[in-house]
Amino acid sequence: MSGGWVYIMTNRPNGTLYVGVTGDIARRAWEHREGLVEGFTKKYGLKRLVYAEAFEDISVAIQREKTIKHWPRAWRVNLILSGNPEWNDLYDTLV
Repeated sequence: MSGGWVYIMTNRPNGTLYVGVTGDIARRAWEHREGLVEGFTKKYGLKRLVYAEAFEDISVAIQREKTIKHWPRAWRVNLILSGNPEWNDLYDTLV
């Protein structure tokens, strides 16, 4: 198995949050930004990548995603703030 990423997308600071997992963070973030994927992120305009965490094993990333999805919103916000207090879009740091 190859590695994976857990990531959080939003539409604005303190806005709607989406937690996802992927094997290719640059491609997946681009898909969200371009609105190519129907669903929650497109409906709410979640185009800003504000958190990304790399894992060597995709199964560990999947478990981490499930864990974060069950957290209270305040914990997810604190996770973002711990590494990205300005809620900057991290997409440009990927390419």
